[in-house]
Amino acid sequence: MVIKNRSKICLIISGAIILIALVLTLCGRGINMGIDFEGGLSMQYDLKTAAGKEDVENVLNAMGVGTYTVGVQGAGGNEINIRIKDVAKDDIQKVQADFETGIREKYPEAESIGDVNYVGPVAGATLVKNAIVSVLLASVLMLVYIAIRFDFNSGLSAVFGLLHDVLMMLSFMVIFRSVIQMNSSFIAAALTIVGYSINNTIVIFDRIRENAKKMPTVPREEITNISIRESLGRTICTTITTLITIVALCILGVASIREFALPIIVGILSGVYSANMINGYVWAFLEEKRRSRKAKA
Repeated sequence: MVIKNRSKICLIISGAIILIALVLTLCGRGINMGIDFEGGLSMQYDLKTAAGKEDVENVLNAMGVGTYTVGVQGAGGNEINIRIKDVAKDDIQKVQADFETGIREKYPEAESIGDVNYVGPVAGATLVKNAIVSVLLASVLMLVYIAIRFDFNSGLSAVFGLLHDVLMMLSFMVIFRSVIQMNSSFIAAALTIVGYSINNTIVIFDRIRENAKKMPTVPREEITNISIRESLGRTICTTITTLITIVALCILGVASIREFALPIIVGILSGVYSANMINGYVWAFLEEKRRSRKAKA
């Protein structure tokens, strides 16, 4: 298989996706923040029969609770997950009691399952701050590790790929905001993908290092092409086996599992894409610049 440098085209595609997400955000169609970030109330009920989403929404609308989301889950579609934003802590019991009264008019056997979770606005803001710090700290530590194990340009290239993958996940959250909310599951998914993406990149960089020693006079871009081709079989096998599991969880899992699985799927595809189509060529570009400066000196 012939491997060629298509990094410019790939960067243009990625840039276009990120730009679309940015425009949507500026137009007020940004990330759909869940209660984990904005604060609110989460309740789960078993209706004992197939749930009608419209029936649940009618009850919530009659209560005048404002912004909410309703998810239907369970093997028979009988369980509902309700998330209501902007609920004061003192009103939790009243909101729950009013909802139970309303829903039992249509589903007499409905009962609460699981815990009623409440997140205040302050806790949500703290979670946002901690999430940003976690991703930045992970990126810095990986830069240091890769710079020590390989070289500084490899570290820069790897961190560039990490930021690319996180931005692609965020863009997905903006573009498909009606499908999934951003909550603590997204943070877990983002940190998981940071590790998965860097693993792909390190495998290729390890091959690049070996080939660069064997072929010191060969252009760095060609070294990258050879290394990616040699690692391609491993990349395909690990990616497909991982995706099979995650896609199964996404299709068969409950809403909370799906909220974790969807960003993971996007992150895996983005990680493979950046590791094979972008990161190595960023390293090659930086290395050629370094060798050029060294030759002039």
